[in-house]
Amino acid sequence: MDKQVIIAISREYGSAGHEIAEKVAKDLGLKLYDRNMLDDISKDKDIHIDYLEKYDEKPKKLFSSRKVGAYTNSIEEIIAEMQFDYLREKADTGESFVIVGRCAESVLSGRSGLISVFILGNPEVKLKRIMNKYHLNETDAAAKIKRHDKHRKQYHNRHSNGKWGDSRLYDMCINSSRLGPLKTAEVIKDYIKEIIDNL
Repeated sequence: MDKQVIIAISREYGSAGHEIAEKVAKDLGLKLYDRNMLDDISKDKDIHIDYLEKYDEKPKKLFSSRKVGAYTNSIEEIIAEMQFDYLREKADTGESFVIVGRCAESVLSGRSGLISVFILGNPEVKLKRIMNKYHLNETDAAAKIKRHDKHRKQYHNRHSNGKWGDSRLYDMCINSSRLGPLKTAEVIKDYIKEIIDNL
């Protein structure tokens, strides 16, 4: 691409947001960043990857962490900032990419090539997807969805300028249950191409 484009995709758990992000990145020939960025951070900082993954996109524990000035002892906060710095550095190089989660619509706000998308889904469709994917019964799948979305909301609202899922924070919000993951990806790609043409 001649112009830098950064596609930030946030998603509800079970909405197939990651699958859609993979499709968009592949079809547009862009690098996809998600948990894989932890591999680079692990090598650069000489921190074991399992340790980083344990605290990835997790809200900080309020009763076991404290902050003095600009410094914190919260592992969750430190790892979040490592990822935010990583994204800023990638963006500063002029690279175009797709990023899943990590509050990218706020972390990279103000960049002309940033396009932010929030993917949601109907409860019954998300429930069925999680039941099938993880071989769970309905009760356990519902609990898993509730737990993951709660953590994502807490994490996002801690590090962002707006509320998780608030349509005013994103360029596009789309319900993947209406068209399915593949056609949803096509709609997102069409939207992205229109924006690129007008950058």
